[in-house]
Amino acid sequence: MAELIEFETERLFLRQWKPADRAPFAVLNSDPRVMEFFPSLLTRPESDAMADRCESLIHEHGWGFWVAELKDSREFIGFVGLHIPSAKLPFSPCVEVGWRLAFHHWGKGLATEAAQGALRIGFGSLGFQEIVSFTAVGNLRSRAVMERITMHESGTFNHPHVPEGSLLRLHCLYRLSRERHDF
Repeated sequence: MAELIEFETERLFLRQWKPADRAPFAVLNSDPRVMEFFPSLLTRPESDAMADRCESLIHEHGWGFWVAELKDSREFIGFVGLHIPSAKLPFSPCVEVGWRLAFHHWGKGLATEAAQGALRIGFGSLGFQEIVSFTAVGNLRSRAVMERITMHESGTFNHPHVPEGSLLRLHCLYRLSRERHDF
């Protein structure tokens, strides 16, 4: 097991997963608004399996998709963090920054705040030279977060895990290099 990295931002704790996180994560993954730009909603077993993978990868690497929890209430709001995609992508190997927050926490700057913290860990503590992010082309909200965290659009690609013919297959890629990141 690697040394566990956890961190905080002004309003959030970013931490390892706990068994109690499974229920609110399943609610988030079954919300059509949250999952609009994913091929399907997740069932409870699928959601739990994803949480298990996130937890396992943090144990393995020390970092990953951390639980995002509000400091003031200790409420689970989703995940934010760093991940090595399992899909063979045109720009692999890579490390991505990603997020998925419960709908009622959108529009408050929380994804941006937490993603900036994850970038500081990735470039500072972990020494990555580049971090990417990607989403379906039509996901303007996530693309806006990518731009707020100073990532730069770098073309499009067909995501291999999205079925051919799906409107979600075409993804846009954003990149940020260590030398362009403002610590």
